[in-house]
Amino acid sequence: MTQIEIDKESGFCFGVVTAIHKAEEELAQGGTLYCLGDIVHNSREVERLKAMGLITINHEEFAQLKNVKVLLRAHGEPPETYEIARQNNIEIIDATCPVVLRLQKRIKQAYTQEDPHRKQIIIYGKNGHAEVLGLVGQTNGEAIVIEKLEEAERLDLSKNICLYSQTTKSLDEFGQIVEYIKSHLSPEVTFEYFDTICRQVANRIPNIRKFAASHDLIFFVSGKKSSNGKMLFADLWSHLYAEMADGRNIQIPPDEDSGKESINPRFELTKIIS
Repeated sequence: MTQIEIDKESGFCFGVVTAIHKAEEELAQGGTLYCLGDIVHNSREVERLKAMGLITINHEEFAQLKNVKVLLRAHGEPPETYEIARQNNIEIIDATCPVVLRLQKRIKQAYTQEDPHRKQIIIYGKNGHAEVLGLVGQTNGEAIVIEKLEEAERLDLSKNICLYSQTTKSLDEFGQIVEYIKSHLSPEVTFEYFDTICRQVANRIPNIRKFAASHDLIFFVSGKKSSNGKMLFADLWSHLYAEMADGRNIQIPPDEDSGKESINPRFELTKIIS
């Protein structure tokens, strides 16, 4: 008999859940509520909140608003967003994830403590991602963003470095970047690195590996734009192939919008885009 089980650890992270609850509370009071960007990378949830009255806007539209309420999602925003709100008398409902907020403050403090020409602030993250834009904004746009280990090879390793990470990136690759910089850094400079990856996200990796290994067919449901989903799916691909492909060289792009591939005669992993 077929048994269907939902991973108990699946679902939105606590930062996103908090943002959704704040939106629901504000909408329940009546009036108009805007959200700067999709509140979550899940089209069905965005549509549900839209039906309740939430209006999603972009930054250009935000700059034109006056005397309204705007919710800031969990990803966080750069300082200029708050300045525009102040100038335009916009009431901010700030749902920035506390993990992201602490990271923003840490980066801003590092940037203002020392001459930025003597120290590079490096952020391991996805260029253009909302959270990363907010982090780079703490440095007046001067932080350097690297998306993968190979890009660390192009850093100026003759200057002091402070390395941070987007909260939803891979712990393993962050560690690889740290080791690369350590082994290639000029001896006269300093290197500080801070593991700022959210543990709720990171802890999902061993949990999802264990869950997948105990089932014959896995449906992985994720929003197309979700960095969380992409990171977890990519890790699951690579881990399951390493464990179950018996050494065969199987090449599957982990960031495909959808895909289904047989790993062995009794296992299948399918990605579903919501």
